[in-house]
Amino acid sequence: MSSFDFEGHITDIVDYPKPGVVFKDITTLLKDPDGFEATIDAIAEHFKDAGVTKVVGAEARGFMIGAPVAYRLHAGFVPARKPGKLPREVRSESYDLEYGSDELQIHADAIEPDDMVLIVDDLVATGGTAEAQAKLIKQFGASLVGMGFLMELAFLNPRQAIAKVTDADVFSLVQVR
Repeated sequence: MSSFDFEGHITDIVDYPKPGVVFKDITTLLKDPDGFEATIDAIAEHFKDAGVTKVVGAEARGFMIGAPVAYRLHAGFVPARKPGKLPREVRSESYDLEYGSDELQIHADAIEPDDMVLIVDDLVATGGTAEAQAKLIKQFGASLVGMGFLMELAFLNPRQAIAKVTDADVFSLVQVR
């Protein structure tokens, strides 16, 4: 793994978006060319031998990390979008949030059964978005080979939630405990 100080380039914003919350701002890492490159390289390096043919990234921050990882792995990139954003036939998966529910959609022809899929996102917190994406991949009959995240809020136990739907490799550069 990279010796880059990822955590040292992430800025803590106290009491945002509400009192008692410490928001982890990754834009200070991504604005640094070395930080952005190290992020993409480290995730791609971890999955380089997994045979990845498609990378799925959830709207919108998953696009920022997922697309360049797909490029590095010489794989296709598949956006997982909110409802109503994709113009053709889609497959959908709903998931629960702390305050309600949401849904992700992927074009129905975006993934083939023989694809080896990697899910990439900037953050995994409770694991709900990752679970929904894993379930979407199963709808296509493809193999989910892993999930790569810049940051994991380990104190929220996302790996337990993810383990309910997949045994794929879960990798994160920064774990917040």
